[in-house]
Amino acid sequence: MRRFVAASAIALAAVFVSFAASAQSVLKVVMHSDVKTVDPIQSAAYITRNFGYMIYDTLFAVDSKFEVKPQMVDTWTTSSDGLTWTFKLRDGLEWHDGTPVTADDCIASLKRWSARDAMGQKLAAAVAEYKAVDPKTFEIVLKRKFGPLLDAIGKPSSNVPFMMPKRVAETDPFKQIDSSIGSGPFIFKRDEWKPGEKLVFVKNVKYKPRAEPMSGLSGGKVVNLDRVEWVWIPDAETRVNALISGEIDMVESVDHDHLPTLEKTKGIQILTSSVSNQYAFRMNWLIPPFNDVKVRRAAVYALSQPEFLEANVGDKRYYRTCKAMFTCNSPLASTAGMDGLIEGNVAKAKQLLAEAHYDGTPVVMPQPTDLGAIKQLAPVAKAQLERAGFKVDVQPMDWQSMVARVTKKGPPSEGGWNALATSWSQIDILNPLTTAFLIATCDKALAGWPCDAELEKLRDKYVEANTLEEKRAVADAVQTYAMQVVTHVPLGEWFSVGAARDNVEFPKPLPPVTVFWGVRKK
Repeated sequence: MRRFVAASAIALAAVFVSFAASAQSVLKVVMHSDVKTVDPIQSAAYITRNFGYMIYDTLFAVDSKFEVKPQMVDTWTTSSDGLTWTFKLRDGLEWHDGTPVTADDCIASLKRWSARDAMGQKLAAAVAEYKAVDPKTFEIVLKRKFGPLLDAIGKPSSNVPFMMPKRVAETDPFKQIDSSIGSGPFIFKRDEWKPGEKLVFVKNVKYKPRAEPMSGLSGGKVVNLDRVEWVWIPDAETRVNALISGEIDMVESVDHDHLPTLEKTKGIQILTSSVSNQYAFRMNWLIPPFNDVKVRRAAVYALSQPEFLEANVGDKRYYRTCKAMFTCNSPLASTAGMDGLIEGNVAKAKQLLAEAHYDGTPVVMPQPTDLGAIKQLAPVAKAQLERAGFKVDVQPMDWQSMVARVTKKGPPSEGGWNALATSWSQIDILNPLTTAFLIATCDKALAGWPCDAELEKLRDKYVEANTLEEKRAVADAVQTYAMQVVTHVPLGEWFSVGAARDNVEFPKPLPPVTVFWGVRKK
C-alpha cells in the first residue's frame, strides 16, 4: 500500500508539473528578419533594435504622441544656465545578473551610444563631461546649450541609447559586445539560441514597471507573457501558412500581396503600423562611380518613386509618393530643393553621366532576398539606372549578409558595394539630427560615408533652432543641400502590415516599434 501511495503521489506531481508547463503563456513570432547581431549600438538594423527593446531599458522613452517621458529616470533638473543636467535613477533598477544599475553604468552606456548615433554624435560634441554624483545620480555638463538633449537620450529608434552594465558598455563602439545582460522586461535565453532558427526570451520576474499606463514606448512595461519565441521562417509563403494553421501566433511583417488571403481567413487579425516608412537609395561616396557628385546627381534624376512603391507594396492603401526628406504629414514636411528630381528624367541623367565621363564602372547593389518589404528595391533601381546608361550588378543575399557587407569600405572586388536600397521608419527621420543618412562626418558616418563639412554646419544649426519656424527653415536648407551633394534619395513612403491570431491582444494604438510588453495571449 505504501508503495502504491508513493507511486500515485509521484504520478500526480508529474501531472501538476505538466499542467503548469502547458499553462505558461508562450508567444511564437516570426519577426521581419533573422537575428545574427545582438549589439544594438554596433548595428542599426531594426531587428537588432527590436532585440534591444526586449532585454534593455532606456533613460527616457517617447509616448504615443512622440513626447519624451522618463523611463529609468525618476527625476531630473536643469541648471539656470542650461549647461548642467542632473538625473536621478528610479528605485528597483537591477541588471539580469542581480546587480544594481548605477550612474556609472549609464554614463558608460551614453558614451558608447553617442559614438555611433547621428544625434548622439552631435550631443557628444556639446558635452564637457559626464559626472557621477552618487550611485543613482549623474550629471551631463555641457560646453554649450543643447536644446534637444532629452530628445537625444530618449530617441526611440536606431541607434537607441540602451543602458548596459559599465563593463559591457566600455566595449569599443565599433566592436560587438559579448554580453546580453540588460535590465529590461525580458531575459534572453542565450543557451536556447539557435542561430537561423530560434531566439527565446523569458519574463524578467524582478523587473519593476513604472506606475504610469503604457503609452507608445513609455510608461509601465507590464509583461503578461511567460515566454516569447522568435522563430525564423525565411520563406514568406511558409510563414503565412504557419500562421493560418496556428503553428505560430504572429508574423511581424507580411508581404502586401498576402493580404487578400489573410483578410479572408477566419481567426486572423491584420496589424497596421501607426507610422510610415521611407524607402531610400544610398550611394557609397568612397569608390567609383559614386565618388563623383555628378554621377550621384545623375542617379537622382534617373530614379522615380512610383515603380518602387508598386513593385514592393502594390496595394495603394499602404503607400504614397513623397519627396519630403523628413517624411510627409510631419512638422518638417517640405519639397524644398526637390523640383525636377526623382522623376525618371533619363535625358538629364545621361547628360550628367557624359559630363562626368562615366566609364561604365558597374554599380554593385546587394539585394536582400529574405526581407519582403525591400527585396524588390534593387531590381527596380537596376532597371531605372540602366535606362540612363549605368551598368548595374544586383547581387542577391540574405539580409544579415547584406548588413555585414555594407560595413565594408573597400571596392566590390574586396567584398564592398556601390549602392543599396533600404527603408527607414518615420520615427528615425523626422529631423536633420536623427536622420542617420545625413551624417557627413566621413569615416564616422553611416555606411556610404558622406564627407561634407558644410552639411554638418547646417545640421548644427538645428541644435540652435528654438521655434518651429526656425526648425523648418533649417530643415529646408539641409534638405536642399543634401539633395545637391546627394547623401541619399527618398523613394516614397509605405505602411507595414503584420498579422496575428485573434487570440492575441495588442495595446492600442500600436507602439512605433514591435515590443511585447502590453501583449496578452488569451
